[in-house]
Amino acid sequence: MAQNYLDELNPIQKEAVLQTDGPVMVIAGPGSGKTRVLTYRLAHMIHQGIKPWQILSLTFTNKAAREMTERIGQVVSGDARKIWSGTFHSVFAKILRVEATKIGFPTTFSIYDTEDSKSLITEIIKELSLNPKEYNANTVRGRISNAKSNLITPVMYEKDQTLFEQDRMNKMPATGNIYKKYVSKCLQAGAMDFDDLLLQLYRLFQENKDEVLEKYRRIFQYLMVDEFQDTNYLQYAILKKLALYPGSQRNICIVGDDAQSIYSFRGATINNILDFQQDFPDVKIFKLEQNYRSTDHIVQAANDVITYNAKQIKKEIWTEKKEGHKIKLLKSSSDNEEGRKVADFVTELKNRYHLKNSDICILYRTNAQSRIFEEQLRRVNISYKVFGGLSFYQRKEVKDLLAYLRLVSNPKDNEAFKRIINYPKRGIGDSTLEKLQEISVSQQLSLVESIPAFVGSGRASQNLVNFRLMILQMQEMAAKNNAYDAALYIYKSSGISQELKQDMTQEGISRVENVTALLDGIKEFTENDEVSGDVEPDKSLSTYLQSIALVSELDSDTENREYLTLMSVHSAKGLEFDAVIVGGLEENLFPSYMSMNSPEQLDEERRLFYVAITRARQFLALSYATSRYFFGNLRMNEPSRFIDEIDQSRYEIDKTSRGMVFNILDDAITPKSRYVERKPAEISRHPLLANFKPSEALQIQTGMKVLHQKFGEGKVLQVEGSSDNRIATIFFSEVDNPQRKIVLKFAKLQILN
Repeated sequence: MAQNYLDELNPIQKEAVLQTDGPVMVIAGPGSGKTRVLTYRLAHMIHQGIKPWQILSLTFTNKAAREMTERIGQVVSGDARKIWSGTFHSVFAKILRVEATKIGFPTTFSIYDTEDSKSLITEIIKELSLNPKEYNANTVRGRISNAKSNLITPVMYEKDQTLFEQDRMNKMPATGNIYKKYVSKCLQAGAMDFDDLLLQLYRLFQENKDEVLEKYRRIFQYLMVDEFQDTNYLQYAILKKLALYPGSQRNICIVGDDAQSIYSFRGATINNILDFQQDFPDVKIFKLEQNYRSTDHIVQAANDVITYNAKQIKKEIWTEKKEGHKIKLLKSSSDNEEGRKVADFVTELKNRYHLKNSDICILYRTNAQSRIFEEQLRRVNISYKVFGGLSFYQRKEVKDLLAYLRLVSNPKDNEAFKRIINYPKRGIGDSTLEKLQEISVSQQLSLVESIPAFVGSGRASQNLVNFRLMILQMQEMAAKNNAYDAALYIYKSSGISQELKQDMTQEGISRVENVTALLDGIKEFTENDEVSGDVEPDKSLSTYLQSIALVSELDSDTENREYLTLMSVHSAKGLEFDAVIVGGLEENLFPSYMSMNSPEQLDEERRLFYVAITRARQFLALSYATSRYFFGNLRMNEPSRFIDEIDQSRYEIDKTSRGMVFNILDDAITPKSRYVERKPAEISRHPLLANFKPSEALQIQTGMKVLHQKFGEGKVLQVEGSSDNRIATIFFSEVDNPQRKIVLKFAKLQILN
């Protein structure tokens, strides 16, 4: 093989590739050519005479492992596929298929997926006569998974007072007992779950040191681990079994970036990479600091931000690319306006800079935020695709609640009926539904209307009657109230609220956030007091459903079209785009409210922001709204502290333009000390908003100064109409499109003079 592949590397990359022996740590900054270094290092090892089957190369996705093998094959011929390459789970499963009998499992053991595990846990909860409403199977599964990832056995779990107290506070004190029975039943069934593929391998090595562990130590002479910052305690413990022992050559190379450690919620621990040098004191460290992806303003912004983290491996990312475009900053008065501005900026990127949809990505902290961006992108007819999750209106929990709203609004909606008749579960089986369907067809009635004619006995029949009574009560409520009050009542009285809140896993919390986002959208619909002409807005549930009907339709085929990318920051790791827009940069949203009382979690939020901004090649835009609905209440927001942490010189300042250009207004950037003593995000710039009290609509007259929760202080220019139909034209100086027409009956305005 020719040596010219080394000429493609910069000096520090070349050093990392040539250092094949002993412990090596490669700190790979964003866009620094990490994959090339990994590939060429493996190729160089084979070229130096190391046998491919003596190399264990671990990654976090099968896709990454396949790509690595293919790229090595382009540099060296033939033997690349003999490398032990794959994910932790796939490689360890391969070993367990050979050795499982030594720890009491058959070599043909089954591998339980998440649904299998949840099903078994549900069975155990029933066997133990525990309340399934208190013992949510998914939450219990998460507790067991976390225990396994930290090498905590059932015996250790039951003896751990801290774990017991946590379970007791979560009203699940029997979790340790469930864990013990779960492990026993898995062994009895000859099955392992995903966590067992790691835990049982560790056990295999621990209990068979002389035979099995020594065998694999002899096979794996060289270890290389990608994305090491994402490893958990158990994964590193296994690696140390293979590489750290008396007489070992300690040929282990880890590659990663502590500044991109963002998966603690999955069990990853940043301490593995931060403390690696303590375990391997003679480690040779190579820092890949040259960024080949982004322009200088973006690179320096990333450096600015990450310096605020206390625990880190110091590095200074740099680039030879020109300064490029400065960072755009968008300030909006509401999340709805944020969506409009982002969509308009996307249009500008396409028209002014000739970017394609596929060159642009919108990132957000939580998947629930996609709703507002999806709606506004549709407004300007921009094709998009949501990654790392379904489009907002296609998410199960959103469709479930919408089905209830549809059935209440239109009792003849049989598709909505079929979706929700047994959600949450109410003991109505398929045979009951088939009989009801027959009545519906023969009497030409809707399914709800057919219930009184249903002749049956027992619980199923009574449950049908109870369901119809519940829907009738919901209809009565909806007829007397606006869309939001009706939707909130339906959400709670249907049982969906209680059902969703039982699951306290990350996925469960995300589902609650999605439903909350839907309810907040309905709240904004009902409180939108602006008018077009003299038309008074209708705030009913049926009108709301009509307003989202087109938005919630299934996306047309995007596979054959060019689309913009929407995704959470967690999903964007490893990707890059010409233009990146980061939305929702507000305190308690990004950084998340769950991180506010933990310096470690706040540091992780900052690393997440670091990942977000380093996805951008040429254009970076940061966006925040000064108000947004949160659990039905209008919350006034402060800009995220992360905006402050970027040097002002990185931002583009343009106070004269509106709409499509991002601005820094006078209060957008404040001294860095602002976030040291931070008050709750509800406190706004206007002092009276903390104790806001709306005045009577009939008292508002031309010439008055008034305060609006969303638009701030304004002056009433004109009042037209009489009694309930009075419409005011008000000038709000602090927002885009400052002149607004508002129906006073719906407006919440406080008179200031």
